[in-house]
Amino acid sequence: MSKPPSPSPFRDDLAKTGFTIQRSLLTPSELATLRAAASRTTALARAGAWPHVRTVGKQFPPWPSPASAEDGIWGVQGLLHPSLPDAGVYADAYFSDAVLGVAKQILGCGDGDLVMELCNLLVRPEQDFRLSWHRDDVPAEAGPEEEARRLGQSTYWHTQWNLALYADASLVVVPGSHARVRTPAERAAGPDAGDMPGQVVVELQPGDAVFYDNNILHRGVYSAGVERMSLHGSVGRVGGGAFRARNVLQHGVGEWVDRCDFSGLAEGRGEEGERIRRRAEGMRDRLVKLGRESGDVGYSLTG
Repeated sequence: MSKPPSPSPFRDDLAKTGFTIQRSLLTPSELATLRAAASRTTALARAGAWPHVRTVGKQFPPWPSPASAEDGIWGVQGLLHPSLPDAGVYADAYFSDAVLGVAKQILGCGDGDLVMELCNLLVRPEQDFRLSWHRDDVPAEAGPEEEARRLGQSTYWHTQWNLALYADASLVVVPGSHARVRTPAERAAGPDAGDMPGQVVVELQPGDAVFYDNNILHRGVYSAGVERMSLHGSVGRVGGGAFRARNVLQHGVGEWVDRCDFSGLAEGRGEEGERIRRRAEGMRDRLVKLGRESGDVGYSLTG
């Protein structure tokens, strides 16, 4: 029998409300480096030179590529892709002790059980855009029994985060909704629904991160007039099985993850760099294994 996870305020917050905030996760130097990389990546994507994007007007994968000039983008996918020029910068952040230290407390595991998942970028759209209220791995049409079953599957097999590079108030959540089925009002909410009873706008300063259960009832509200660049990532724990595979591999990461070379994480960093490299390679290999075992996983949601 595995021993219970050590007490953690992050885990306690997430269990109670479905999200937890870590302030000042990045140093000023790290923030500047990531802002510069994110600006380059966003420019590449807006110019049509990086095909893996989230297009305005479509909420869930698969997204059309390239994005139409009229609609534009609200996200950039595959930041760890070996062909992306700044992949090494994002790998530094994704596999860091700062990010994964919080994730391990939430998941109650060590490096040897972590599974690489997603590392994407959410950006300012060219026109105002908001997502529907949703859970990432529970279809809106799911009945109460199916919804309860899916929510019970997801507990502590993953955590997801938004790491803000600029002040951000885009994420809106309903605290506690990750642990219960929707109310009649929540179930009746259509794509254009307004505020939800009990909702909270998650306000982040540059360098802050919110970690959350991706099945909390939430939406994104994006303004074309406010700069936004947030690293949007997730990490899993061994044992998540097909339902985690579907949530991750629907984003296309399985097409290139086995080509990721994380040897650069160790360059000039001595034993500490070697430890981070081994962590990254182990996480990559566990995702490759999960993909091979899971086969064709399809998509979690449509729209």
